[in-house]
Amino acid sequence: MIFYEFYQIFGQIVFVIVLVILALLSLTLILGKLLLKEDKLVFPKLLLFTIDMFYGLFKKFSENVGVDAKIVDQIGVEVRNSVNEKYFKKLEPTDKILVLPHCLRHTDCEAKLESSGLVCTDCNRCVIGVLKTKGEGMGFKVFIIPGSTFLKKILEKNDFKAVLGVACYQDLNLSMMKLSKFSCQGVPLLKDGCINTKVDA
Repeated sequence: MIFYEFYQIFGQIVFVIVLVILALLSLTLILGKLLLKEDKLVFPKLLLFTIDMFYGLFKKFSENVGVDAKIVDQIGVEVRNSVNEKYFKKLEPTDKILVLPHCLRHTDCEAKLESSGLVCTDCNRCVIGVLKTKGEGMGFKVFIIPGSTFLKKILEKNDFKAVLGVACYQDLNLSMMKLSKFSCQGVPLLKDGCINTKVDA
């Protein structure tokens, strides 16, 4: 009898928790769509909590209600951009780094890979050289990386307060999660993929 009552109460608690999570995911999806369509940011901390805490579940939930799972990363990036924008703009360029993805490079790129990422030779075959020149001209330290492991090395070896990153929405969102203690701004690629990607330069 005691075990029956315990399992009954436990079942009720689990049911309530599931309902609360579903309500939270639904609300986040609605508020996220409002942000993406009308540029209205409401309850940013709630949005970030849901995305960070229930990332995988939120993607599955979105698909189950007929919404492309990419929206989760889009919401995450746009919320973080909005929250961090004011502080990011106040910082000196020398306190910021620009992180570019290797997928922007030309298929015949001759850049060599070092511990801090690819070393651009300024061959003018792709947009990386243009962005690197612009970034360095503004005072940013520029890194071209092939993966998140290089991001860890950059964090360890460099002193900075903010990051301007370029990547696909998923990589941006996940990286911005990891770099939450920094003031991050994310610029999504115009064309995703592993090679020949595009960004608004």
